[in-house]
Formats: sequence, C-alpha cells, structure tokens
Amino acid sequence: MKRSIFFVSDSTGITAETLGHALLSQFEALEYDQTTIPFVVGETEARAAVRRIDDAAEAGAGRPIVFSTLVNPDLNEILRESDALVVDFFSAFVRPLEIEFNRGSSHATGRFHGLVDRASYDGRIDAMDYALDHDDGGGIRHYHDADVVLVGVSRSGKTPTCVYLALQFGIRAANYPLTEEDLDAGNLPDMLAPHRERLFGLTIVPERLRQIRSERRPNSRYASLNRCRKEVADAESIFRREGVRFIDTSGSSIEEIASKILQSTGLTRRAF
Repeated sequence: MKRSIFFVSDSTGITAETLGHALLSQFEALEYDQTTIPFVVGETEARAAVRRIDDAAEAGAGRPIVFSTLVNPDLNEILRESDALVVDFFSAFVRPLEIEFNRGSSHATGRFHGLVDRASYDGRIDAMDYALDHDDGGGIRHYHDADVVLVGVSRSGKTPTCVYLALQFGIRAANYPLTEEDLDAGNLPDMLAPHRERLFGLTIVPERLRQIRSERRPNSRYASLNRCRKEVADAESIFRREGVRFIDTSGSSIEEIASKILQSTGLTRRAF
C-alpha cells in the first residue's frame, strides 16, 4: 500500500512541497499519496491537520510522513501530536542561522511566497507578460528588450521554459520557432540576426520529438520520424554555423533547462 505524505504550511505549501519532493526523490520506487494542507495559521487549523493525518494513519500502511514549513513553534508542537513522522524544515535550519547571525528570526508567516517585495513581484509579472506577448515568434520588433530569445524547432520546449524563466527568475524570455522555410534556408532568419547575442538554441532527440508531436497530431507528417530527424539536424547545423549556443532538452526537466540557460548565458535572477 502507498504511504501517506502530507505537506503542511502556514502559506501556500509550495516550499514544503519543493523541499519534501527533493528528499523523496532519493527513494526509488516509493509509492505515496500526497496531500497539501496550506494556510495553517492557528491552533484550529493545526488540530484539523492533525485529525486528517491521524485518519490517514489509521487507514494506510505505516505512519504518514509530514513535511512542515510552519514557522510558529507552537503549531509545530501540535503537529507533532499526530501519529506521523514530522519533518520540520524551519526548526532544523532557522536555529543554527539565529546562532550564526546572533539574532532571532522574525517567525513571520508567508514571507517567501507572500507579497513582501513589491518591486520583485512586479518584475515577475512584467517578465511573464513579456513571455506571453513574445511567444512563438510574436513581437519580434521588441526582441531588443529580451534577456534571452530561445530558438528551436516546434515542440522542443521553448514556451514552457520561457514561462518558467519569467515566473521563477524574472527573466524576459522570448521564443522563435524555426519553420521549414527557415531550416531549408540554412541560416538564421533575417529578423533574428540583429539579436544574435541574445539567441539561445534548444534541440531535442528526434525520437523524443516524434513522441511529443504525435500526442498533438498523431499519424501526421508533422510527427513523422523522418521529418523530426531532418528538422533537428538542420536546426543544429544552423546553430553551429551561426555560433548560437544550444542545449539538448530531451532528458531534462523545465527546471534543469532553465538552470542550464542561466549558467551558460550568465543571466542572474531578478525576482525572488
């Protein structure tokens, strides 16, 4: 039977999920059902969370695992009354930092995902608007405002990577899809040439590209392996000839792709 995993937070739960999944990923073939309990800000919510956890303990196999990012130590004490293994991220790391900084922490809830830094938040929204307005070859005349312009064949991961760069890092990312005409010409499209220093290429293994395209247009020429092979080969040839840096996205998550782009280009986070 699957183990029950709970992510308990006094805010959105995103931090608890991220940290918890990072730890769980180290255990292969682990099957679990997960539940996120956000906005646990008082005793009432904390005790309600304990009841849900204990119900899962009675119904499941083995003790539930609870990943907590509750800042309030009193609420964490209530959480520990549950029949579960409670992994308290904040108590594990905040106290050593308090000792090192020789000062107490604020114990304020929702500081990371809350609207604390208005300028940083506005920067992320601006970057997101830019990514959406400049998706799939849109707004080329404004590419001079881009931090990076992702280039590649259709379905190579350009759009989700642009959105992630905008939302997580505040990076203004546009993307341009290389068409059959572009690939047959064998050179960068004229409209991209002035922005060469901002270009970054994405490529992909043809077999993986075929799989992705087949989900969208099964049994089509667009998804045929021969066409996928030709497009990828032509795109990589252009990247090499034009001196455009590029990476293979085939076995990488969006998070990994974005991190590799930042590392390669030297771009830095603009929003937190």
